[in-house]
Formats: sequence, C-alpha cells, structure tokens
Amino acid sequence: MTYPAVRGAVLAALLAATPVATVAQDQPPTFPLRVPSPGGEILLSSAGAKRAHDTMRYASARRVGDLLYLSGVIIGRAPDEGATVADFKAQTRRGFEWITLNLASSCTTFADVAKINSFHVWQGPDFAGSRDEQFAAFSEVLGEYIAAPIRPGPRWERPAL
Repeated sequence: MTYPAVRGAVLAALLAATPVATVAQDQPPTFPLRVPSPGGEILLSSAGAKRAHDTMRYASARRVGDLLYLSGVIIGRAPDEGATVADFKAQTRRGFEWITLNLASSCTTFADVAKINSFHVWQGPDFAGSRDEQFAAFSEVLGEYIAAPIRPGPRWERPAL
C-alpha cells in the first residue's frame, strides 16, 4: 500500500468514526462523573465541577482507596448579598450545600466526615460583624449539618510525672 492509500484509509476510518463520537459528545453527562486517577478516582458532582476540572484541573472531590478528600469551599458574598450575620449564615449554608453535593457524589454524608478545617477572615469587606459573631454564625450553620456527638468520648488526661 502506498502512502496516499494509507492516508486515505486512515481518513476514511476517522470519518466513519466521527458520527459515533459526535453523537456521544452530544449526550449530556450524567453526574456524578467518575474520572479514573492514580490510586483512585476524581468525582465531579455537577457541570460546574466538570468545567472547573476541564479548565483548571481542579477537582473538588477525589477518592483514594477508602478515603475521600474534598477541596476547599470559599464562602463569600454574591453581588446581590449583604454583609450581615444573617447574610453570612446564608452564604455558609450555600457552602455546606456544595459540600453535601460532593459527599453525595461519593455515596457519603456528613456522618462520614472525620475532620473539617475552616479558615476565617475576621476583618474584611464581606462581613460587617465581629469575629465572635462570625464564628457563632458559622458554628450554628455547621450544627445544622453535623450533629454533636451523642455522648462525649473518653477524656484524655496527661499522666502525672
């Protein structure tokens, strides 16, 4: 077979495959999407999560073995929102709903969460209250999603020296 014949055969094969690929791309994805990655998978819970992954390689949820890692959520004001304590609670709920969606994409809930790190900006243009008001508001909303322990765990005491 000559080079033009091989090129023609490859082109014909690509053209024959094009309609199938086009049809597959026209189908809207079903979420959550599971993208294989080394040691586990990336979980994309929504079209927004897929867009972030496709454009910035950002993964909001990744499973490695039996562990699920969630990336951070930035709680902030939308253009039409204020900076009051009540507004901050609504913004915090929106953040926790995003976490809920990511947990659900992995068939888990807040009951499976072992640790949450939160970082706060006490003085800034997005919150008009005090540090204590912001932390109290955050803690109140957190309590809507994560229940307090039924009973306290064992108390650790430093041994006498």
